[in-house]
Order: sequence, then structure tokens, then C-alpha cells
Amino acid sequence: MSLQPLIQWHQGWINRARHSQSPFFNSRPQGEISLLVIHNISLPAGQFGLPYIEALFQGCLDCDAHPSFADLQGLEVSAHFLIRRNGELVQFVSCEDRAWHAGVSKFNGREGCNDFAVGIELEGTDDLPFTDLQYQVLRELTLALMAEYPDITQDRIVGHSDIAPGRKTDPGPKFDWARYFRELSQEFSG
Repeated sequence: MSLQPLIQWHQGWINRARHSQSPFFNSRPQGEISLLVIHNISLPAGQFGLPYIEALFQGCLDCDAHPSFADLQGLEVSAHFLIRRNGELVQFVSCEDRAWHAGVSKFNGREGCNDFAVGIELEGTDDLPFTDLQYQVLRELTLALMAEYPDITQDRIVGHSDIAPGRKTDPGPKFDWARYFRELSQEFSG
């Protein structure tokens, strides 16, 4: 059963996600939504199902909870969505607003991708395959985003590494781009 027809939008929020609003967002300078950026994240690295990603995006991460969190002290970061390993979808920022996920970035010669991008975090690492449930939810979410924001086309879907080369590596070599685009294409051809 497809989730996509069940997704409803309200001011950039979708009903199929658990909402966990981040304070780290602001207005899009031109209101444009034309790029989708896929990331990965785990806190601590390689550990899953813990509350730390959500705490980071909400600005309440206890940086003493793990030694690797020391570098995150004072960091203000967010994404629009997180897809957990079990397929849970969490939304932190309305798509109508600018989340702070891309950092210093450039797409097709244009800097500041946060201005016009939606950011999706997959709970994971560069070194481990993502789950079938994550691909299923990512596909459905992508199709819903493309339907709601038609300037997001398949050639405007990238990884963080594509817009911040040398600085970022996610979603990493274990993300199966061929599978993802094949599953998206099935929707358009069938």
C-alpha cells in the first residue's frame, strides 16, 4: 500500500510525520523550494534508536552524555525530516521555512543551498546499508515533496556530498542511489 496518497500538507508540514519542531530555522529569502538534499546522521556515530539526534535538532543535546558530543556544543543545526532505521518519519521544520542542514554549499554554481533546499536525514552512517523501511519512506516522502513542490525534479535530488564536496561525505557509499531512483521512476512509469 502506498503512503503517498495519504500524505496531506498544511503550511509545509505533513500529517504522516511526527512533529518535533526545531528552533533552528528561519524564512526562505525568496520562498523557493527547488532542491532535495539527502544526508545521514547517527549520534553517537554508528548507534541508532537513541534520542540524541532529536535533542540536537531541538537545541537541548546534553553534550556531556557522550565524549563525541563535545564538538556539538552550541551547534545550531536542523533538517526538515529524519527517517529512522525503523521507518519512523519525524519532521522538525516546515518545508516552507529554511532549515539549517546544508551549511557552506553550492548547487549548479549557486551558493547557500539552505535557501532553496529541503533536507532529509537518514539515520545511518556512510559505512552501513540503509534499511528497506527507510527506502520505502524516503520514496514516499520524495514523491510527496515532488508533487507539492514541482521545482524539485529528479535531477535536483542530491547528496550532501554533492553540494559540499571535500567537506561532507553523506549519505555515503552505502546509500543505494540506483535503487532509490529506480523506485522513484517506477512511480512515473507505472
